[in-house]
Amino acid sequence: MLEEMTPEDKYFYLYLLTNPNTTQIGVYQITKKQMAFDLGYSTESISSLLERFNNMHNLVKYNETTREMAIINWGKYNLNKAGKPVIDCVKKELSEVKDKTLLREIMTHIPNESISIEFSRYVDDSCNDTLTIRGQKEKEKEKEKEKKKQKQNNNEDAVAFYQENFGVISPFLVQSIETWEEDMSPEAVIEAMKRALAQNKRTWSYIEAILKNWNSQNLKTINDVLSHELSRKGGVTPEKPESYIDNLF
Repeated sequence: MLEEMTPEDKYFYLYLLTNPNTTQIGVYQITKKQMAFDLGYSTESISSLLERFNNMHNLVKYNETTREMAIINWGKYNLNKAGKPVIDCVKKELSEVKDKTLLREIMTHIPNESISIEFSRYVDDSCNDTLTIRGQKEKEKEKEKEKKKQKQNNNEDAVAFYQENFGVISPFLVQSIETWEEDMSPEAVIEAMKRALAQNKRTWSYIEAILKNWNSQNLKTINDVLSHELSRKGGVTPEKPESYIDNLF
């Protein structure tokens, strides 16, 4: 590996292994700005070096978000012996790592079993957390898709009912139906259309007047409408829907 490195690469790698930020576990926080300052390089040069070490040499992993550096072969040369003081130190430093996926890169090269087990606990917890979060997001996406599908189907039913009974529907009326379905149930919108047909009133303005009347009384579903009508002694009833609306025209 050293034969493939340029003098600049060797200097940079030596810095990554020995700078004051290094830890017992081989993962530590450091910014590109700090590296550039320590080495007398520009941040662009540091970015170029990190890309080379990550993709060409495969010796480090750097998380841009958490600003954490992982020396992949660190465990191979520095974690081959363990006692209680070492294990305690490893546990403490493992708990402070933000990007637990970096630990997986180092863990595969650790010869000491007890230390490797400590690493695996954090790696496994990270995997479980990732799977849980991913599972929750997938469920949320599925629910959202189902919701949109249901809304689309309901909308298509209302649009189809209008087309079959009132004639060609314009984009403006489609949008109006969607707007009403956000406030009221799709079945209630279709019910208003049915009542307009019963009175031989084939205009959207008549349908919308019915919907406005229901909405003003907070009647959002067919059950709301029927319950309200049955509780009244006069006014609009299922058998006499024109008594209120006809007065508006």
